[in-house]
Amino acid sequence: MPRTAADIATHLGGEVVGDATIAIQGFAPADSARAGDLTFAENEAYFTKAEQSAASAILVSGNFTSATKTLIRVTNARVAFAKVLPLFFPEPAFPAGIHPTAQIAPSATIDSTAHVGAFCVIGERVKVGPRVVLEGANHVGADCVLGDDTRIFPRVVFYPRCLVGQSVRIHAGTVVGSDGFGYVFDQGRHLKVPQIGNVIIQDDVEIGANVAIDRAALGSTVIGKGTKIDNLVQVGHNVLLGEHCILCGQVGLAGSTKVGNYVTMAGQAGLAGHITIGNKVTIGAQSGVMHDIPDGQTWLGAPAQPDKQAKRVMLSLQRLPDLLRRVSEPERQLKATGTKPS
Repeated sequence: MPRTAADIATHLGGEVVGDATIAIQGFAPADSARAGDLTFAENEAYFTKAEQSAASAILVSGNFTSATKTLIRVTNARVAFAKVLPLFFPEPAFPAGIHPTAQIAPSATIDSTAHVGAFCVIGERVKVGPRVVLEGANHVGADCVLGDDTRIFPRVVFYPRCLVGQSVRIHAGTVVGSDGFGYVFDQGRHLKVPQIGNVIIQDDVEIGANVAIDRAALGSTVIGKGTKIDNLVQVGHNVLLGEHCILCGQVGLAGSTKVGNYVTMAGQAGLAGHITIGNKVTIGAQSGVMHDIPDGQTWLGAPAQPDKQAKRVMLSLQRLPDLLRRVSEPERQLKATGTKPS
């Protein structure tokens, strides 16, 4: 439904500069915006494009001014962008109820406000909380708990005894609680160590598509409150992942790794098992972490090192071809005179 610039400013805690009554019907990037759309600009280049676009209003932070566009000024344009999008693109509504093709164990408890989609399988003693959405083809093993307002996309699988908090989102194809990779070598073969623990996912976690989170051998693998996990991430058994962490695509955490709060791991970073990562650590893309990292540090490279040291190594490697050429010329001259290099 159309909203005025004043309505949106009130929702965002911002202010209108220009026509507060102008109707806003949608949200679009500057290069495809039409009359009636809101767009956003977080820097000078974006603002120039937005002002030249057909958009009716621009969401900005800072002291931008315009003679042609209504501005909605906020403290942080990117944060406001995240908050305003649901006004124009709300989440789909799922009606309460259980699809006739779903298979529900007699001892399972499904809240009356939950949605259980087609071909879901709900095991014994499972508890599904208020307003939970299981979109379809989900398997929820025995003794799992799914907390209030959690949304599970199609084909997500929970092995038994997984505990999921409130307002969790888990995307298609993810497996929670599969066996940890635990074996001992005995009499010429790899003997499986039974994995009898579980997985605990705390509140406000979002997990991308095709993620694998292994159950603990003993105890729990834990994903901390507010943590966001990208697609194709592997979390090993007994990992303790802290609160409000960011794990980008293809990150891998080996078993029994302990990760603090507010840690960021860029794409394809890999962490060895049984190490401890401190709070507010940043790990660069494709880094191979073999050692503990103290609080607040940034590490890069494979094997990973503190960022300043890693950058010195990278710069040295770039100079290596030139150095080799410089060294090879004296060696060639010595060989030409019949003198052996010392």
